[in-house]
Amino acid sequence: MSPALAAFCRLYQGLSPAGLQALREVYAPDVHFCDPAHELRGVSALQAYFEGLFAHVSQCRFDIAQAMEQDGEAFIRWQMHLVHPRLNGGAGITVPGVSHLRFDGQVYYHRDYFDLGNLLYEQLPVLGGVIRALKRRLSA
Repeated sequence: MSPALAAFCRLYQGLSPAGLQALREVYAPDVHFCDPAHELRGVSALQAYFEGLFAHVSQCRFDIAQAMEQDGEAFIRWQMHLVHPRLNGGAGITVPGVSHLRFDGQVYYHRDYFDLGNLLYEQLPVLGGVIRALKRRLSA
């Protein structure tokens, strides 16, 4: 595993509000970050994103299951464990996902793939029931 990928994995496995300054060590200043809900440019915007995330959650932890790397690119399979007081009645949520990274010493491209419905919409009191019912109907 390259030093850049190892640093990324260490960062996410220990991600906390107190350690967000480490984002500047792992990510390039002009990083392009996107996930199903956001598209950000620059490490300052990424740090502000994580500061906002941690301001609203009780817990956020990543378990990395697998990392595959070749020629300055990597795919990381992970599970995010999240506790938010307004989602799932304040109980924990586990969401699987994959990150696609490009790096050259530092990560300059990071795209996350995960089911936003599983993370957010299915956890809301009224809307969650509707979405789960729709999923059941589509799978029947």
